[in-house]
Amino acid sequence: MDQSMRIETDPQPPADEWLDIMGNGSLMKKVLQPGGGRDSWPELGQTVKINLKTRLLDGTLVEELSEFWFTLGHREVIPALDAAVQLMGMGEKAVIMTDGKYANGFRGNLYPEIPSKADLSLEVKLLEATDAPDLKLLSPTEKIALATCKKEQGNVLYRCRAYNYAIFKYSTAMEITESISKDDIRSEEENKLMEMKVKCLNNMAASMLKLEDYDAALTCSSEALMYQPKNVKALFHKGKVLALQDKYSEAIQTLWKALELEPPSIHIGYKHDDDKYRVTTGRKNIIIYI
Repeated sequence: MDQSMRIETDPQPPADEWLDIMGNGSLMKKVLQPGGGRDSWPELGQTVKINLKTRLLDGTLVEELSEFWFTLGHREVIPALDAAVQLMGMGEKAVIMTDGKYANGFRGNLYPEIPSKADLSLEVKLLEATDAPDLKLLSPTEKIALATCKKEQGNVLYRCRAYNYAIFKYSTAMEITESISKDDIRSEEENKLMEMKVKCLNNMAASMLKLEDYDAALTCSSEALMYQPKNVKALFHKGKVLALQDKYSEAIQTLWKALELEPPSIHIGYKHDDDKYRVTTGRKNIIIYI
């Protein structure tokens, strides 16, 4: 079923009874704490705030997010969550049982690792629903603030190892920044805009590295370097990708550039015992075979 379409169903069953959302037993919802009823259901396109706990069916907690925001119908979360929240009243708390089909996107993103096609249990409380802002009506300052908010939401998802969804948030933040015309902003706002773009690109590169999407990570880090050629994080990400793609000479050159720019935090050395270059930046390590 196309999740971009509003789901229509009969009125909710009483609390403690299961609602079969898709009609085939693959996505079920049970009210734990009643909310405002059908009249308070959020609308597609609205931004909703929820509390969320995600578990495997054996009870293992894989994710807990407090006051997490996403836009309904924009594929920012797994299909099960996008579909079920549309059928929740304001203040309602519910448990959602989903098979792997509607939990698509979680595999490999969270700790502990979720097996392929794993069934999940989601405990959700709907806290708030607001209309998404119209970008055409926002000032450049307001757009930068909104992009910052999206980036920070992406950071929360990254820390939860939900890398696919973090990338979506960073991409949304980038889209907001791209809607700002340089003719409409002051010099200080232009600097903030540049910093925002580079941070989003670096964070996307880091997420894509986690997902082993090396080509995409290289594209993001290279784009960040177009904006800021001396950005150490972008150089680090690019160097790491090149190393993982067996492009050792280019990787070492790139990482040496980062070393020259920020020597206190990056150390490059040669290990004679196993014929490897080891590159350390902060708590991160790359081993480059030669």
